[in-house]
Parts: sequence; C-alpha cells; structure tokens
Amino acid sequence: MAAAHPFAIHNFRAYWIARFSASLAQQAMVVIIGWQVYDIARETMSIKAAAAQLALIGVAQFLPLLFLSLFSGWVADRIDRRWIARASVALEAFCALSLAWLTWHQTVTLPAIFAIAALLGVARAFAGPALGALAPNLVPKALLPTAIAMSALAWQTASVIGPALGGYMYAASAWLPYAVSGGLFLLSLLMLLLISRIERTVVDSEASPWRQMIDGLRYVRHNRLVFGAISLDLFAVLLGGATAMLPVYARDILQVGADGLGHLRAAPALGAVAVGLLFSLRPLKTDVGRKMLVGVATFGAATIVFGLSAPLLVPILGPSAIGSDFAPAVLLALAALFVLGAADMISVYIRQSLIQLYTPDEMRGRVGAVSTLFISGSNELGEAESGFLAWAIGPVAAVVGGGIGAILVTLLWARLFPELRRARTFDPPANLEIPPKEMTT
Repeated sequence: MAAAHPFAIHNFRAYWIARFSASLAQQAMVVIIGWQVYDIARETMSIKAAAAQLALIGVAQFLPLLFLSLFSGWVADRIDRRWIARASVALEAFCALSLAWLTWHQTVTLPAIFAIAALLGVARAFAGPALGALAPNLVPKALLPTAIAMSALAWQTASVIGPALGGYMYAASAWLPYAVSGGLFLLSLLMLLLISRIERTVVDSEASPWRQMIDGLRYVRHNRLVFGAISLDLFAVLLGGATAMLPVYARDILQVGADGLGHLRAAPALGAVAVGLLFSLRPLKTDVGRKMLVGVATFGAATIVFGLSAPLLVPILGPSAIGSDFAPAVLLALAALFVLGAADMISVYIRQSLIQLYTPDEMRGRVGAVSTLFISGSNELGEAESGFLAWAIGPVAAVVGGGIGAILVTLLWARLFPELRRARTFDPPANLEIPPKEMTT
C-alpha cells in the first residue's frame, strides 16, 4: 500500500529531522556571526563602515559557491548524495565548534570569522545540491509537492527558533550558540547516516565531466519556466535583502539590542512557517505562476514598510517609538517582516516545486547546483549589495530602494517570462527528456 504522507516513510523522516537540525544550527549561527562582525567592527568603525563589513561577510560565503557550484552539482549526480550531505554537515559542525572555541578563549577576530564563513560557504556549495536532489528520491512523485512543503517548513521553522535561540544564548554567553549549533550539526549527521540506500537514475558516463557540468546550466537556460523562476528569485532578493541590515536596525535604528535582533530575525521566518504549514496541509494546485509573481511583489512592498518603520514613526511619536520590544516602530517592523517572510515562502514553495518536478532525476544535482548558486547569489550577494549600498547612501535608503527594486523586477519578469504567468499547475510535461540537439549546441 502506497504511503499517504511523506512522514510515513522512514527515510524521509530521518531526512526531515536532519534538515531541521542543520537549519536550526545554521540560523542560530548566521544571526550571531552577523551580530559579532558588526559588534566588533563598531568598536573602531562608523555605522556605515561597520555595515560594509556585513557586506564582506556575504562575499566571503558566496565566493566558494560561485567557484564550486558547477562541480558540486556534477558530484551530486555522480556520487551517493547521502555521503555528500554527510560530509558537508560534518564540515559545518567543525566550523561551529571552531567558533565556539575561539569565542570561549576570547581570541575571535574579524579575519577568523571571515575564514570560517568561507568554509561554511564551501559546505553549503555541496550540501545544497545534494540535499535538494535527495528529497525527490525519498518519496513517490505524487507526494513530492507535500514533501517539498514539509522540507521548506523544516527550514522555516528552524528560521523562527534559530535566530531567537541564537540571540538569547549569545546574551547569556557569547560561545554558547556556536557550541549548541555544533551539537545540532552532529545530530543532523547522525540522522543522515540513518537514511538507507536508495535507487536513483545513473548519469551517462560517456560524456566528459566538464560537459556534464555545463549541461546543468544549459538545461536551466533552455527551460524558460525553470529559468524564469530561478532568476526572478535571484534579482528580487538581491535587491530586497532587508535581512542583511537587521543588525544595523537592531542596534542603531530601532535600538532593541541582541535580544531584539533575535525577534527581528524570527519574524519573517514565522510568517514563512505559517504559509509553509498551510501548504503542507493544502498544497497549491492552480494558477501557481501568477501567485508566485504576486508573492514576490508583496515581498518588495513589505521590505519598503520595514525600511520606513522608524523613519516614519519617530518624527511623529518621538523617542518612545523605538527602544523596546513593544514600541510602535518595532511592532510595525515586526509585522512587515512577518508579511515579508510569508510572501517569500509562497515564492520559495512554487519555485522549488517547479524545479523539482520539471527536472529529470539524472539532472537534479546539477540543476540544483545552479539553483543553489542563484539562491545564494540572492542571499549572500544581496547582503553584500545592501551593505555596500548602506555604506554609500545609508541603511534606510538601501532597504527602501531594494524593496522598490524587487517590485520593478517582478513587473519586468512578468513581461519577459510569460511562461510564469501561464503556469497553472505543477504538472510537468509527460516527457522530460533532455533535448539532445539543444543540449549539445
């Protein structure tokens, strides 16, 4: 009898726990790395110069992804994806425990954080394609949209708990969030070791490795629906990366400190969890392309509201508008971030479903690597763009301008990629074979 839900399958349960544990650790670390970099930098730098250090952290994590993504995607289609994920999570555990050790001994420096951030980028370059391509191998095709929603729910739930947990632990002791993250990565590694061997499509070994790597890029370029979905996310989040400025807002604009930073980081994830839970119970079935476009436009609008929360209310209400968790500007910022996360989850869910269902299994590692590169480009480069723009024109203008840019990109992509507007369901074509002539030109 076929399973009625992904959680009825042992391998998927282990995968889900592994993904949740690793995501929880990642989110707790990300918020503390950003805060620690900004805090160290502010001891000797201005607000704008310290914001530029946040930009450089984004670059440090993105460069390994840029140079390794094609190779890591090829590896994910050639080698057992379980072992790639296990090795990547083990490297992340090493990074977390190293930061815990350095912070415990009060020897942590900006160069050390940058070096470890780059190692985390290496781990993510391999973990993203492997974990993304592994999920469709664990469940029947009919359960894949639900499995994608549950997988996204694991990440988003961790995004709610992780930042707040990291902020609270950091307030108690600076080394604690890194140590706990290291333990969570080890738990994730244990769960990945429990996933039994699975059947998967074998890649044609006659083609050269370089040719096979490039095929992932070519497939994305020729499939306009997949290319439009991936590139829309890249440019929208690249421009609308408000989360990169959260340490600046927490310390200097909303003035809520490390604990408040945890709340700000958790708010968008809480909105995403609400939508992810809804989709896990009632998956989207109709008019998915238009809903994706509306979601991205809403993401941009919410970014604008967040950016203007303090500048709009402080002149009216005075200093009482900021400085505490229940101050009006802080509540408005939290509400805007909640909507931002909910809207982003709509886009993530639809994009991931389209990519997984419209990609043959033998290509999923390489296409997943391209997707990871684009997503990380939107996140890490978005942080860099926001940091450098904040250095040039100020953090508020950078956030608001980014939100406007995300809306304009959505309007432009709706025109450039009519396939997105016309996508009614997740049902892929009956034949997903790679067109040989197109792929060899």
